Amino acid sequence: MTLRIATRRSALARAQATQLGQALGVPFELVPMATTGDLHPDRAVESFDSKGLFVDSIRKAVLAGDCHLAVHSAKDLPGEEVPDLTIGAYPPREDPRDVLITREGHTIGSLPSLATIGTSSGRRRLQVLRIRPDLQVLPIRGNIDTRLRKVADGEFAGVVVALAGLRRLYTSEESGGVGPLGLPLRAVTLEPGECLPAPAQGALAVECRTDDAATAGVLRAVDDPATRVAVRAERGFQRRLGGGCLTPIGALATVSGGTLELAGMLADPVHRRVVRQTASGPAAAPDQVAGDLAARIREMGGDIMLEHIAAQTRATHGA
Repeated sequence: MTLRIATRRSALARAQATQLGQALGVPFELVPMATTGDLHPDRAVESFDSKGLFVDSIRKAVLAGDCHLAVHSAKDLPGEEVPDLTIGAYPPREDPRDVLITREGHTIGSLPSLATIGTSSGRRRLQVLRIRPDLQVLPIRGNIDTRLRKVADGEFAGVVVALAGLRRLYTSEESGGVGPLGLPLRAVTLEPGECLPAPAQGALAVECRTDDAATAGVLRAVDDPATRVAVRAERGFQRRLGGGCLTPIGALATVSGGTLELAGMLADPVHRRVVRQTASGPAAAPDQVAGDLAARIREMGGDIMLEHIAAQTRATHGA
């Protein structure tokens, strides 16, 4: 049997799906398709009044039986489960941190005042401004190649993107340069103390039908228990705050032996306030640790911040 793998059409999505297929060690073919988010590349993500912008069409293909499985960036999945679909595997996670790409190899601290930094993420924007309120952090859309070329061409002084995406796309480049060959760019990794990643960033979620025992059996070979625990904790924290994929929430779980450490942040885009906190507990109880951390964030003013975010969302969508 040849596994049909549903994936987005972007170079990064196809690279992720190909790497997953190779790890499975069985015959496979990619079925690239466009999602709602892909069909509107120039529109700000925050302007969409729907969830699952980057997974909707590929999920439908699996539900309809046109494909055996779908490979998602786990951070793009909505919090709500879809009936008749299950996460058959969380493969070992790539480095979840963010990275700053500039021509000169700047850190956040060394960037000149008023430098323009591009990011599509409110989470990244607010954490960068927390460190450097004098920077201009502007929205940017497009695939990774497009964003990197805007830095190389001088349209932006830098961009902040996920390190995992760079590694999956450009695994052959190990000499300090990043991106397509010929672009004079340098990368500096942002540590979690500077910028907490999005919940589940760097992790893949491989989805199949709940009644497809054959595909589920194949996927068990690449499921990583530590990644599954970390993703469950980070997304559980996000869910308990009531935040969707557009809410400025960061989280990073570390599993060591039987212990789970979870760091989280919530940002208020109205008042540019960022709160951070940590929680720990048994790795066997990720939901409990997620709940403890969410409660601590709420006690630090998170409830009011979430009200501000909800009001801004209603104003944006005219609700």
